[in-house]
Amino acid sequence: MVKPAREHTRFEKARIIGARALQISMGAPLYVTEQILRDEFRDELVSLYGVEEASVRFVLDPLKIALYEYEHELIPIDVDPHDD
Repeated sequence: MVKPAREHTRFEKARIIGARALQISMGAPLYVTEQILRDEFRDELVSLYGVEEASVRFVLDPLKIALYEYEHELIPIDVDPHDD
């Protein structure tokens, strides 16, 4: 995703993240590596699985992955603004 010409509204942001989360849940390839996700969500993985398991486990929540991709401008989806 290129930097948008203007900031997305909360509705546009929700639509982009929701669409991307749906794609991820259906098996679409990620725009971020598994290792980056492990590093980003390490505290959560440790609390869920323990220290030993956290290094081999993976973040499975498509919404968290989509939100991470959106915040780091990795999603190649944008909104076509209709200027009035």
